[in-house]
Amino acid sequence: MTTTADHAGQFRLGDRTVQRMGYGAMQLAGPHVMGPPADRDAAVAVLRRAVELGVDHVDTSDYYGPHVTNEIIREALHPYPEQLTVVTKIGARRTPEGEWPEALGADELRQAVHDNLDHLGLDALHVVNLRMPGFAEPVERSVAEPMETMAALQAEGLVQHIGVSNVSPSMLAEARSIAPVVCVQNHYNLVHRDDDTLVDALAADGIAYVPFFPLGGFSPLQSAGLASVAQRLGRTPMQVALAWLLARSPNLLLIPGTSSVDHLEQNLDAGALDLGPDDLAELDALA
Repeated sequence: MTTTADHAGQFRLGDRTVQRMGYGAMQLAGPHVMGPPADRDAAVAVLRRAVELGVDHVDTSDYYGPHVTNEIIREALHPYPEQLTVVTKIGARRTPEGEWPEALGADELRQAVHDNLDHLGLDALHVVNLRMPGFAEPVERSVAEPMETMAALQAEGLVQHIGVSNVSPSMLAEARSIAPVVCVQNHYNLVHRDDDTLVDALAADGIAYVPFFPLGGFSPLQSAGLASVAQRLGRTPMQVALAWLLARSPNLLLIPGTSSVDHLEQNLDAGALDLGPDDLAELDALA
């Protein structure tokens, strides 16, 4: 198994450079992203294997669990390698019933930053995404007040870089008028292409785009066309879907998640898959 550094390339998040193939930690929590995993040792092993294979970009949030994934990341990887970038999200909280209500007040955002710092064991958060409400799709609204709080937290040195998540182009423009934005994390994959224009605009501005639900989310991508390309290449459909994202634009950073070392290695190996023009044309037609 080769490292991600050999294949997928790098991109900058502010003053930090990361491999484009990262890791998303959400699946390290228990069912429905609540409580501890069934096998904590296995979760620790996945994180350590990811870093061993060259992953230097881990995506998490203190509301996964809550607190669970950050505590596992700290157990597995602290003291953190100098090159490791930890990206977290704030803007929501968890209820005992497992719901995800917004938590965008200034005091809530400030407390969320301190919670992430405490559970991760960091003095400053590398990148913090301001997660706006809406399940998978943005809800058009002003981001001014929460972004002003984010800018204040950055000025205090608690946050190094700011990202935004689940935002429309107009919401992003408002956010950028308040503070620099180094990444956008939105719903995007092979068949969900609403953000095509935004991906290209961000690439021109040197801003990373991080697709969530890169493999379809709770309903994995399934299509005869995807399966056909995968069979022809001798790869899994999910590997082809990840490789398509890497080929789509150089500013895409991937954070596929898994709680399995074998599945982790399959995901990372997608960085070695070169899709030819005919493959890309066939896949593009699926949208």
